[in-house]
Amino acid sequence: MTRYLCTLAVLATLAAATPALADTLLVDRAREKPAGALPVRGQSMQQVQSQFGAPAEQLQPRGGQKRQWPTIHRWVYPQFTVYFEKQKVIDVVANQADPNEIGPKPPIR
Repeated sequence: MTRYLCTLAVLATLAAATPALADTLLVDRAREKPAGALPVRGQSMQQVQSQFGAPAEQLQPRGGQKRQWPTIHRWVYPQFTVYFEKQKVIDVVANQADPNEIGPKPPIR
């Protein structure tokens, strides 16, 4: 019992002496967004552009005719990246807000 209490006292002292580190998680920020803040799977490129404006960057398409995979187009907006297949949204990924935020790596250019 004494050993248990000593261990608890040491742990409490260490916890009090250690500064609280609060990581900013991309997942937490993405959960805070309202549903209309991101494109929806199945939307066309035209719908996305009319709702969110022109993308900040259109990355080079991946896949295509020489391969058996469909061509994937990627549009980068400040807050998210949209992935299209056959002119339709197949996925939306939130971008890191700053280098300290824990989340996915930036898209390959």
